[in-house]
Amino acid sequence: MKKKIVPFLAAGALIIVVLLFMVLSSLIEKYTPSKERQDLSEYYRLSGGEEVAVILNREITDSKGRMINGVVYLDYQLVHDSINSRFYWDANENKLLYTTPTDLITVNAESDSYTVTKDTKSLGHTIVKADASTAYIAVDFLALYSDFSYVTLEEPNRILLTNEWGEYETAALKKNTEIRYQGGIKSPILADLEKGTEVTVLEPDETWTKVYTTDGIMGYVKSKTLENTETRMEDSNYVPEEFTHIRKDFKINMAWHQVTNADANSTVASVLQNTKGINVISPTWFYLNDNNGNIANLASSSYVEYCHQNGIEVWALVSNLENKDVDSTQVLTYTSRRENLINNLISAAIQYNLDGINVDFESLSSDAGDGYIQFIRELSLKCANNGIVLSVDNYVPTEFTAFYNRAEQALFADYVVVMAYDEHYSGSEEAGSVASIGFVKEGVANTLKEVPAGQIILGMPFYTRVWMETPIGSEDTSAGDTENTTGENNEAEGGSADSYTLFELSTYATNMAEIQNLISANGVTPVWSDEAGQYYVQYENNGVTYKIWVEDALSLEEKLKVMQSNNLAGGSFWKLGLELPSVWDTIIKYIN
Repeated sequence: MKKKIVPFLAAGALIIVVLLFMVLSSLIEKYTPSKERQDLSEYYRLSGGEEVAVILNREITDSKGRMINGVVYLDYQLVHDSINSRFYWDANENKLLYTTPTDLITVNAESDSYTVTKDTKSLGHTIVKADASTAYIAVDFLALYSDFSYVTLEEPNRILLTNEWGEYETAALKKNTEIRYQGGIKSPILADLEKGTEVTVLEPDETWTKVYTTDGIMGYVKSKTLENTETRMEDSNYVPEEFTHIRKDFKINMAWHQVTNADANSTVASVLQNTKGINVISPTWFYLNDNNGNIANLASSSYVEYCHQNGIEVWALVSNLENKDVDSTQVLTYTSRRENLINNLISAAIQYNLDGINVDFESLSSDAGDGYIQFIRELSLKCANNGIVLSVDNYVPTEFTAFYNRAEQALFADYVVVMAYDEHYSGSEEAGSVASIGFVKEGVANTLKEVPAGQIILGMPFYTRVWMETPIGSEDTSAGDTENTTGENNEAEGGSADSYTLFELSTYATNMAEIQNLISANGVTPVWSDEAGQYYVQYENNGVTYKIWVEDALSLEEKLKVMQSNNLAGGSFWKLGLELPSVWDTIIKYIN
């Protein structure tokens, strides 16, 4: 019996030993730090060759630089988006441009020299490398005009960029340790750190703390290895550029004068005779006439002389809307064409003794955004050199017009006009005001986020829209919702709750006098709308419903109060000839 039991005991003991060994091995495996090391080229996602990892403000970017003959070059898109958006790359003509308050810097691709207006300078090595998809700019050239610091390191190639300044936390290591890719002893080792090494604390934690080393490695160390936490300050030594502007010592009381042919210039005396206090007029004299930057010109010297004799400055308007065959993007994104447009405008301004240029470029695509802003920058330099006021017309700010970059406009242009009208327009899906007071207030408030009050001119309408709803039938909606229809529920008139009368919506813009005639002829009493900040009129004629949000002296006064309360530079009005003479008595109470 004993002989039978012994083998069983031995087998059981062996099993226990094996299990204990397995448990012990598992515990050793679990608590033994990994010795695996991660290759830093892999860590920085480098494929070798000329590639350079770009670490911006202690974060590894997706962008890759290039190392050529010991010089680091950064991708233009990274430069534009994260370092200095004032650099402009013309991919059509392979030119890099940068505009200061006084000079235009120009660099041709693959050149080691650059021009500052007319002065040529050399950097000693190629400044811009270009390929089919982008441009790479030498980091030392960027540093001449940008607020950032940088350190370049090799093995692997990387550059550490900083352009966010302020306080940050540091700590020192109590002992030699490893920095790992992630928190945990099983994560790969990125580097060995010696006792006393100072690191930047990114994300403190009780167990593992995310840190950043002075050579651009981000990873995790055991929190207990850190001591002597301190707050440091990182400051910039960059001296920012100072911008100056031509500012008038009076409130701007400006009106646009639509001139569609040379003969219309002779009407200037008649359109001005009923105005009061106007000190700037903007005739629509110039417009883009081809894709090379040439302009149509309706200017008149006698017109300017008459205005000057009456103490009125002339800020001639240039538009991009009249010639439908012109592609504004083509003009704005080619340096030579943009330059031709600017030279044509400045030449005309000098020839006709203009006081200012008013830029009214509308319906631009976002593809033209950077080129448009570069146009404003370059035009501003030549305007300033010739004592010409530069004003720029803008829509009220929206997400879709953000590329107009009003903040950058404000640095280079003298005045920024917010056209606080066309809230509802000929293509609108519903009837409504041209410029309700809420629309105006919001437009001004959002513009003030980008532009100083002293540079903003509030654009206000002299016109009103008449909206007409013409019945075109009815539709049963009981089976489901209708789409893209204008209609009213017929239940109030004894019809089914599921039946709608359909309307065709049409509209036209007209002057103040005609609106008053329509109100009188149709025997209706206008009703004041606090929400719209104007009178509202509705009536029927031959089955057509007419809706009018009236622009008059009282609606203008509400808008002028917005201008006054925000201490704006003044107001402007579209357009002369559409107003009743009496509105000027209201205007001069706020602009004098």
